[in-house]
Amino acid sequence: MANEADVLKALEKVSGLGGASLVASGAVSGINVTGAKAFVSLAADPARAQEWEAVRIAAEQAVGKVAGVERAIVTLTAERAPGAAPAHDHPHNHGHDHGPARTPPRRGVIAAVERIRFIIAVASGKGGVGKSTTAANLALGLSAQGWRVGLLDADVYGPSAPRLFGLHGKPQVADGKMVPLEAYGVKVMSIGFLVDENVPMVWRGPMVSQALTQMLGEVAWGELDALVVDMPPGTGDVQLTLAQQVPLAGAVIVSTPQDLALIDARRAVGMFRKVEAPILGIIENMSYFLCPHCGGRTDVFSHGGARHDAEKLGVPFLGEVPLDATIRETSDAGRPVVGADPHGPHAAIYLNLAAKVKTLLETQTRRAGPVIVKG
Repeated sequence: MANEADVLKALEKVSGLGGASLVASGAVSGINVTGAKAFVSLAADPARAQEWEAVRIAAEQAVGKVAGVERAIVTLTAERAPGAAPAHDHPHNHGHDHGPARTPPRRGVIAAVERIRFIIAVASGKGGVGKSTTAANLALGLSAQGWRVGLLDADVYGPSAPRLFGLHGKPQVADGKMVPLEAYGVKVMSIGFLVDENVPMVWRGPMVSQALTQMLGEVAWGELDALVVDMPPGTGDVQLTLAQQVPLAGAVIVSTPQDLALIDARRAVGMFRKVEAPILGIIENMSYFLCPHCGGRTDVFSHGGARHDAEKLGVPFLGEVPLDATIRETSDAGRPVVGADPHGPHAAIYLNLAAKVKTLLETQTRRAGPVIVKG
């Protein structure tokens, strides 16, 4: 089995732009070897991105020849120089539902996402609130309304998409890009397709950010109306990386009704506002429980807290999702309820949420269009 020292030795034989080896020049900003896969990040000057691409390819080939490495993944990373101001947006409207209506990005955007019309972050301030189940069913709900949809599982430490969608196996590679797996018409990518689910991801923040960059930029997403990004809980490296490298159309915040969860949900709202990403709204998950036997209702985690917070924060309240065994059972079985029973009462809840998100996104695009003044 290969280790980091083996990878570093291979990189010593690859020259950077200045002629010195990548190691000697200090260009190697991160190495992680997991099983037979080697992840390497190189610090590159974004102004010389095309020249660095040739170096990246050479590094990937060199690492790929290391004994024990079956797949080498080398990515380029560069932080914006201190004091450099991001460019301003110049939104425009393409006037139709299925063309890739993009807003010119404020930051250094990964080229592979430029054909994606809307990128939506589904986030929560804490884990255990049902965010991944919500993201999966929201993606399926958007797809059911005629949109071309992808889902990116950005929770590197705890990927859920393979289990939620019942997907197994590794993505194929075509023209240098990974081809996302597909379920119920939704394209899906997750680190869980590349690493065994029993292997812990013991990675530092920079490597997690590089993995996210890899799954965004080196995946053949094609033209999509929406890419739903299932974010990890919290307000850390992955959230910042996403906000810096892609033009987020908005964020959906998922919370349970009790005060402990709402505190973290408010932090999530504050974080996205800080990076200037629109808040599409808040969903109250596990909002109430209806007994399947007697029909009685119990507010297990209290009720209405997310609606109250949405009003207080001045963001839309998208709706309530009950605590229900059917939603849990279909998710565990790899058959999300919108895909498993699209005409059932549980699917109707998510379809309604998806319709609201779709309307918000389309309204937002129209409002961002140019104003024509008749003289």
